[in-house]
Amino acid sequence: MDCDEHGFVLTGSDLRGIGERPPSWPLARDPYPLETSVPGVFAAGDVRAGSIKRVASGVGEGAMAVALIHRYRAGG
Repeated sequence: MDCDEHGFVLTGSDLRGIGERPPSWPLARDPYPLETSVPGVFAAGDVRAGSIKRVASGVGEGAMAVALIHRYRAGG
């Protein structure tokens, strides 16, 4: 799993270099928001790079991750 220099998990658009997918990304689509460098694995809350590090934000990201997991499982 790709992390930043502080050990926080990179997700979504933070995985992209200058307009490119990460070299390890195996899929034809871009990573979903909150999706890690491992397709189908999502991160939310304090472990995620760029998160606000507040409880309410973590709860919101968790709810968003659930919706994204359903989208991933549906093949979207």
